Amino acid sequence: MMELITGFSKKSKKEKIEWLVATHLDNNPDVIKTLHQYWNDDKELQKLHDGFIENTISNYYLPLAIAPNFLINNKPYTIPMVIEESSVVAAASYSAKFWLEKGGFTSEVISTIKNGQVHLNYYGNDSTIQSFFKEVKPKLFASISGIEANMKKRGGGLLDIILKNSTEALEGYYQLHCTFETNDAMGANFINTCLETIAKTFKFEAGIYSSFTENNSVPEIVISILSNYVPECLVKAQVQCPVEQLTAEGIDGKVFAEKFIRAIAIANTETRRAVTHNKGIMNGIDAVVIATGNDFRSIEAGVHAYASRSGHYKSLTNASIENGIFTYSIEIPMALGTVGGMTGLHPLAKLGLSILQNPSANELMQIIAVAGLAQNFAALRALTTTGIQKGHMKMHLKNILTQLNATPTEIEKTVHYFEEHTVSHSDVVNFVNELRK
Repeated sequence: MMELITGFSKKSKKEKIEWLVATHLDNNPDVIKTLHQYWNDDKELQKLHDGFIENTISNYYLPLAIAPNFLINNKPYTIPMVIEESSVVAAASYSAKFWLEKGGFTSEVISTIKNGQVHLNYYGNDSTIQSFFKEVKPKLFASISGIEANMKKRGGGLLDIILKNSTEALEGYYQLHCTFETNDAMGANFINTCLETIAKTFKFEAGIYSSFTENNSVPEIVISILSNYVPECLVKAQVQCPVEQLTAEGIDGKVFAEKFIRAIAIANTETRRAVTHNKGIMNGIDAVVIATGNDFRSIEAGVHAYASRSGHYKSLTNASIENGIFTYSIEIPMALGTVGGMTGLHPLAKLGLSILQNPSANELMQIIAVAGLAQNFAALRALTTTGIQKGHMKMHLKNILTQLNATPTEIEKTVHYFEEHTVSHSDVVNFVNELRK
């Protein structure tokens, strides 16, 4: 039976590492060396990193790259990206340059409303709880007046509360659906604080409401939490050009456009393809979300739910040809911030926002949507022309050579050889070993 470890979070970092190495890693001294290699020499900076989460033992590094040449709404951008997948930044950079020559990207924020719910159990008469809600609604708003004071000064705050009856789907299930505007903040902590306060007020008022107590049917609070599904917080990005300008890899522009559109139609039909299609979009989106200190898990969850809103999981992008003009677009939900949270704490997150010229949350939504669209364009261009592996394996070749500690001469000869041969890990290893004989 596994031994329970108590008080682990109170141990020093040194003690945590010693325990880990002794109990899980055979007292391997190389482990300690590796962990120490990724500590910051700046003790104050390391202390900052240690404070982000509990039980830290080191830092886990991912590459920070930049993709230049993006033109968005006639404004130039260089986009920071944090990701480990080799071909992503190259693909985004390709798309940026390709569309720069055709006028760049356009993007717009459609709406910025976020939401959260107080989830309730209530098995009494529907008209009773509806009447109670009408009476108590002003008190629910008043209960958070202090909490939202600063947010309201910036034009945000609680917008509305609606009582929803979902008893047909789940017996006794009601919710207080609350909508918010949080401006440049992602707003998770603000929304959750408001919801919990609204829930307390609702519970107190329900406990003294005579129609509930007389019938012994007082509503019960189950949970109060924001939603990461924000279909009313939408951003759209697109590109357009005459079909004849889409010539790629020697393929006629019209033929390329038609294959491109067909590929999206396949993603809209076949879920297995749609998942991979949208994963490629998220390669671009997540990389910028992480680089700016935002929560990529919440955005991932919300985006994939949005792709399923019709009841069938589909492509997040759309393409069409009208009057000889090729249009390619994306529309996605995205709740993020440029103030508060990690955006104000992590030095590289602050740098990422600086590289983007310190955008507002609305501007950042547009930039990130463009990054996803650019990534998907490069992927579909490759898939419908030369295939995805040519570019991907070219980048992968560099990783293999790094693993083999190849010399500059070995790298030059290997790259030259595989310009005309298919890249595979075993073939690269064999080729380098032959060079070393």
